[in-house]
Amino acid sequence: MTNPAAIRLTLHKSALAGMQARPKSLARALAYQAEEEGPEAVAHATEEDFQDVLYTSHSTDQLVELWRKQLTQWDYAENPGWTETDPRTDERRGAVLDLLGLSEETKKLLVALVPVPRAAGQVVIATERTPWYTPQSQQGRTWYWPAYRRLLTEKGWPETGIASLDAASDSVVAHLADPTSAEAYQSKGLVVGYVQSGKTANFTGVIAKAIDAGYRLVIVLGGTLNLLRAQTQRRLDMELVGRENILRGAAEYESDYADDPAWSKGKFLTHGGLPSALGGFDIVRMTTRDNDYKSLLQGIVALEFEKQEPALPLHDPRNLHRSSARLMVVKKNKSVLTKLVKDLNKIKTPLSEIPVLIIDDESDEASVNTANPNKPDAERTAINQKISELLGMLPRAQYVGYTATPFANVFVDPSDTEDIFPKDFIVSLPRPTGYMGVQDFHDLDSPLPPEERTFANSNERAHVRDIHLASGEDDTALQQAMDMFVLTAAMKLYREANGLGDRYFQHHTMLIHESVRTAAHRELLGRVAQLWWNSGYTGPSGRERLRELFETDLAPVSHVRADGHATPSSYDELAPYIGAAAIRIGGDDQPIIVVNGDKDIETGEADFDKRSIWKILIGGQKLARGFTVEGLTVTYYRRRTNNASTLMQMGRWFGFRKGYQDLVRLYLGREEAMGNKDIDLYEAFEAICLDEETFREQLRQYAEPVDGKPQVTPAQVPPLVSQHLSWLPPASANKMYNAELLEIRSPGKPIEPAAYPTKAAAIKRNTERWRPLLDLLSTEPIAFTSRPSSTTKARTFKALTGRVAHGELVGLFAQLEWERPGHFAPHLTYLSQLDGSLAKVEDWLVIAPQLSSGSVEASILGSMPLSLVRRSRQPGKVSFGRIAGLEHRNVAQTLIDDVDTQPTIGGPGQLMTPARGVVLLYPVVEGTSQLDVRAAAPDGVADPSCIIMACTLFAPKSANDQARQLVRFRTKDSSHRFDAIIPQAG
Repeated sequence: MTNPAAIRLTLHKSALAGMQARPKSLARALAYQAEEEGPEAVAHATEEDFQDVLYTSHSTDQLVELWRKQLTQWDYAENPGWTETDPRTDERRGAVLDLLGLSEETKKLLVALVPVPRAAGQVVIATERTPWYTPQSQQGRTWYWPAYRRLLTEKGWPETGIASLDAASDSVVAHLADPTSAEAYQSKGLVVGYVQSGKTANFTGVIAKAIDAGYRLVIVLGGTLNLLRAQTQRRLDMELVGRENILRGAAEYESDYADDPAWSKGKFLTHGGLPSALGGFDIVRMTTRDNDYKSLLQGIVALEFEKQEPALPLHDPRNLHRSSARLMVVKKNKSVLTKLVKDLNKIKTPLSEIPVLIIDDESDEASVNTANPNKPDAERTAINQKISELLGMLPRAQYVGYTATPFANVFVDPSDTEDIFPKDFIVSLPRPTGYMGVQDFHDLDSPLPPEERTFANSNERAHVRDIHLASGEDDTALQQAMDMFVLTAAMKLYREANGLGDRYFQHHTMLIHESVRTAAHRELLGRVAQLWWNSGYTGPSGRERLRELFETDLAPVSHVRADGHATPSSYDELAPYIGAAAIRIGGDDQPIIVVNGDKDIETGEADFDKRSIWKILIGGQKLARGFTVEGLTVTYYRRRTNNASTLMQMGRWFGFRKGYQDLVRLYLGREEAMGNKDIDLYEAFEAICLDEETFREQLRQYAEPVDGKPQVTPAQVPPLVSQHLSWLPPASANKMYNAELLEIRSPGKPIEPAAYPTKAAAIKRNTERWRPLLDLLSTEPIAFTSRPSSTTKARTFKALTGRVAHGELVGLFAQLEWERPGHFAPHLTYLSQLDGSLAKVEDWLVIAPQLSSGSVEASILGSMPLSLVRRSRQPGKVSFGRIAGLEHRNVAQTLIDDVDTQPTIGGPGQLMTPARGVVLLYPVVEGTSQLDVRAAAPDGVADPSCIIMACTLFAPKSANDQARQLVRFRTKDSSHRFDAIIPQAG
């Protein structure tokens, strides 16, 4: 008798295959398939049979995996025609199960075995376009996307990861122009990912779908260095082009990958034959792994596009879908791009007929025009000029930039039609599951005081080790980093031998990055080599250092963060692997690889594709952008830079660390003097994280359509970029201009003014303006209790309170002086409208927290005694750090959020109404110690010239109009190049 499980699996596989466009009645689909399969299948073609099997199924059973794949695709589908529910929600899953016609019991069983994925999706800011990329338009024409999807499945990608990539790449392709359209249109867009987070996978998916849809020339701008271009070429050849397109009838040994282990191991995609012979179409490579684009001979035949119908244009579907695609991966190099432009001008196929896709990897580097915008006769920079020429000569070219640091791109002049500003769309990719990014090395807004942080609850304590550079050139920290590198190598060998099964750590690396100068690398090579050979890893002195480091650092971190991976209980259990680790790193007498282009000191090849690498890498610019350092576990980083985009790209320690995330260590420079500014690299990376997460969150906030139309277009995005450190602007100065932010609406969200005045006279005038409000405060404090969370306890504090009319508060803010007047203006514009044109705000609850015993209290201009708060401005900053205490913010947010339930968070009486906001008020004394506070208030009376009245505002959630637009912009004309709106560091 035929296996019932096999019959059932075949039936369900066939039934689901017929539902790719939309979910349909499962009962009817199974019944139809049973007729095709024969009498034995009928008994297994019912929902009752399916339900019986689900009762005893496990999440890894074949039938469940089949359903997981299909349900996940439906869960992630963006704007499908069969439902208006949001992706990855219970409502979406409910709509799917209803369309399948399943009983309530079967629904429950399926949801239990295949839970609804909760991962965030991509965020899209785009202009309105007529939809063209639909499942119906692609019917029967997909070839390369299904092949790529199959490869990812074989590589072990989870179905949710593939579905996320599918949805995100769909979002990009849908905003390109229809390649078959009679009218030419040139889209320009930007895709924002995270550093080393899978952007290449996304644009590989985009290329696959684009060429399936009809794009026939794909130009990938693969970085500014040969090794980056080659890395991208290999990835596309392996995962998209495939063996048959690479060989094109040649023998295996003739392939340019004949010496690549992945080629011989069968890891390159295979189509089962030349695609054109199997009903598909071929990809013709114009570049190879070792060869960038070169001028073509023989009449540029290789670039000529074949037409089945010569009288029709190439973009006509009757030609387009029977023509091969051309792919080239070229370096951002003036001479290379000049050759390409020259050759394209020679081909016979009219350039106006060719649908072209230009993918610009690391698009914020070299591609952006950095010529001085203040000079009217300034010429474009070289690479930007060549990209502009390509776009000018290819009217059907679509430009898509990819970057993890988007600030340079969104600050391009929107009115410059020849430039690369993403006028049509910006797609922000979600943070992938398993990705180790900047958040994983920082404790952003942690409520825990430093003394309560542990390896378990603090990312910084677990992964970051300080290099206090002010102490000079002592190599103690560098030696410890190298010891950690050997220890973690031993840990990987231990895990290979204990429970990882076929898991194999092919690469294990340490990166040392101190400078981009090759001369510095020469000196560093000598230092590191001497440390290595004197380390004594096979002798007693080295072993004692390793034992201490294991017991004080590696073991306690892994004990709480190993996530189930094997961890030795003692150093003695790990010790047998130490020698093997040291030999694997330095057994060939070359433990160090220098990657900087200096042939005299380069000591090996950092080609992770050709061999297993367990080495220490020393480098600068070559290893600082785009290039993936595989197996990176320990980083020793001291490199300085002057803007956030460049610094973020240095973070090679970001990426996927499957099986060894607990072993990752970052040795980072702290408190380094540079001129008159104290530079703390850890603080700098934290500020970048805040900048970028704020940018992404605002994109997400504004991506929601209002009345079916976009709230903002890409041209209105630049003002959303923030800057948390004055010495670290988001991008270089000549990329930040030409946009003006008029208003920021923040219903239900905190507004914390900054840029308070620094001069005593202005401070005094501001304090005097606050006097009427101070007179409204109560004489007796009331108690407030913050809401507890999973990481914090409830905290109680007392505060004086009062109520102030909305018009009075806005009038006060209109009079205040600021060190940077434009900083608060967009918020004041919003607040000024809350008396009528927006949802009306009647008044504000003022809360002046009283600090714990021991604090200084003083009367300000005759007010009740108030607790004075000490805050200090960091060198070079005009604003303080966060003013409001976390428990105070917690209380204010709860009052706003729970206004309808009348929270009993405060004292007697009704504290809140739906039309009431909250003001947290703090009299701030600028200083570094309590002595400064006491000096500002002798005998309990404050000197108003020393008191900065600071606050945090929470407008009611209802404080918006029906349109729900959260932001208003005005984009300046490019003739106003002299009016920079974002302050420059200086």
